[in-house]
Amino acid sequence: MKSVIFAAAAAAVVLAAPARADEAMAKKYNCLACHQTDKKLVGPSYKDIAKKYKGQAGMDVKLAEKVKKGGQGVWGPVPMPPNAAVPDADIKKLVDWILKMG
Repeated sequence: MKSVIFAAAAAAVVLAAPARADEAMAKKYNCLACHQTDKKLVGPSYKDIAKKYKGQAGMDVKLAEKVKKGGQGVWGPVPMPPNAAVPDADIKKLVDWILKMG
């Protein structure tokens, strides 16, 4: 019985690790200065973004482009600045992490 509980706990840690890694990445690139997971700050919450685009094909690519180039108007008048210095692979991981919140 103890081995089953231990295995379940270990699996939970393994599954949670990628989420923590992506949250750390969001901190690294200062995304959390404007966005929070579950509440609006300067920009929309990540959960609101995920909910808005849930099930829409190609949104990962479109959102990654918006993160890279910046944008304005979808969530109000405050523009999102471009993040051209963030590597494309990291932007993809961040966008995938955000979209999984929906």
